[in-house]
Amino acid sequence: MKLGVMAALFSGRSLEETVRVCAEHGLTAIELPVGAYPGKPFFEPKKVLAQPREQERVRDLLKDHGLELSAISCHGNPVHPDKKISTAHHDAYLTAVKLAPKLGTDMVITFSGCPGGSKADRTPNWVTCPWPGDFSATLAYQWESVLVPYWAKQARLCADHGVRTAWEAHPGFCVYNPDTIVRLSERATKASGLRGTTRLGANLDPSHFFWQGIDPVLSAQMLGEAGLLFHVHAKDTELDRREGPRNGYLDARPYGQLNERAWSFRTCGDGHGHEFWKPFISMLRRYGYDHVLSIEHEDALLSVDEGFRRAVSFLKEAIISEPAATPWWT
Repeated sequence: MKLGVMAALFSGRSLEETVRVCAEHGLTAIELPVGAYPGKPFFEPKKVLAQPREQERVRDLLKDHGLELSAISCHGNPVHPDKKISTAHHDAYLTAVKLAPKLGTDMVITFSGCPGGSKADRTPNWVTCPWPGDFSATLAYQWESVLVPYWAKQARLCADHGVRTAWEAHPGFCVYNPDTIVRLSERATKASGLRGTTRLGANLDPSHFFWQGIDPVLSAQMLGEAGLLFHVHAKDTELDRREGPRNGYLDARPYGQLNERAWSFRTCGDGHGHEFWKPFISMLRRYGYDHVLSIEHEDALLSVDEGFRRAVSFLKEAIISEPAATPWWT
């Protein structure tokens, strides 16, 4: 298994400096953001797509530093009910799909997106329960009229370019847990008429599952059984033992309110120790995942450099060590 980084954490630095830092810390993979929510990418994606020399420059830069391109990421909402937003995010995704194989990867990471609750809506509507009946009607509209048709078309696009799309499950989007990943992949693939290689799968990020009460080890098993373990992010979450039991973990308070929130993103090892990470990695291996753990940093208690160094050191030990004797959930 390889250790890499989701390079959006180095936003503001040049690609040259970023790959140098990755190589100095012994990483062998990198994931490059190319548009939508993560902010300014390291290069202009459309410009690179149009210029083979620029593609070669990026490939050579990574190769010279011993880095594999694990994926390019384009985290957006391509089914947003605001057409200006959905058009921009779909365009970024389309560019990513076309650019990925030219830079040396077959993987594009994004969100499933979340439509409005009806054709008249102007903002996304994330439904979390089936009742009152309005919510069930909303879900039916979102899945039948928007999500499945959109992603069936994108599955065919991916097949045309030899690319796979890995959805990152996240609350606020229609794909937010393993079940919704599997269901949308199955339904969109069937609607696409494709046979053979599954083009729509998962970017498994355990940090988004902890605060929903989901066990990421069992999630890895479920996604592995479905053949949808495409890519994995390495980020942790700390659950507040007082606030969570008191008010639950669906917490919309600002990320900066660390003393009030029920959960916060943390550097790997500072939310859960090896009692989680070793069985998690073992489960990935059990289902044939030998790709990349791509480090993300969104820890408000640590600087980017400190959080990155701590995650690298912690995960290197987790990857090479024997599995923990006692699973974290016992």
